Amino acid sequence: MAALSDYVSFGDPAKLYIEYMKRTEPYTMTIDHFHPYYEVYYLLSGSRIYFIEDRSYFVEQGDLVFIGKEMLHRTMQTGDARHERLILHFSDEWLRGLGAELSGMFGALFSPEIRVLRLPRQESLAAEASVRAMRLEADVRETGYHLAIRNAAASLLLLCGRYSASHQPEPFQHVSPLHAKISEIVRYINGHYDESLRLADLSERFFISPHYLSRMFKEVTGFAFTDYVVLTRVKEAQRLLRESELTVSAVAERVGFDNFSHFGKTFKKISSVSPREYRKSMSQF
Repeated sequence: MAALSDYVSFGDPAKLYIEYMKRTEPYTMTIDHFHPYYEVYYLLSGSRIYFIEDRSYFVEQGDLVFIGKEMLHRTMQTGDARHERLILHFSDEWLRGLGAELSGMFGALFSPEIRVLRLPRQESLAAEASVRAMRLEADVRETGYHLAIRNAAASLLLLCGRYSASHQPEPFQHVSPLHAKISEIVRYINGHYDESLRLADLSERFFISPHYLSRMFKEVTGFAFTDYVVLTRVKEAQRLLRESELTVSAVAERVGFDNFSHFGKTFKKISSVSPREYRKSMSQF
């Protein structure tokens, strides 16, 4: 059999999508990242730092990362740049297609208590087998590969769901005291995005110099301070446009934008559509 590709993808995130990639060069996600579907990230080799919502996690070979819908996240290099991973994206629609019982079990995997799942050896070997099967099927594409990928994805989630249902999650530990401090600051931003959030004010509140806070915020989260604030506001604006009947101008004010024109331009830059277009597209579902 010919050598397998270093990159392969299959499917549609609106239903089920997988992407395998093997990297040998330094890489940190540059895309401001949150999306309306679930993500499972499996690290086949290497190690990474994964920032999700307000915490940084050290991820090593065999770990699974569970990222819920609309969660800000970003991966960053740690140590050796070489790593290979497979990501799995799927929607609520795809989950419901597996049946109510399984759908509920899988949904529980995306609770705040789990985020990163480190399986014992027997379960880890079974998880890796499912992941490698997805990669192989997406690369070789023999007859029936669509079904094989779907079944391997469901098997992986079933394995993880059963394990997490019968085992307490491991207590979370920050990568370092610095990560703990930045996590505290991120939680403050997440709870006060509708207020004025200036770097100078937060540095005074948390007893860190503005220059050091700016540098360490970027190092720990992968986001520049101002970018994170803006993304958090736009993410909340999207939610309000989907779930409320507030006017667009009221939404802009509610999430902390004091200039309506700036809100519209910023929203479109991040969401690729205007606030009104976003609301219209969401009303179709």
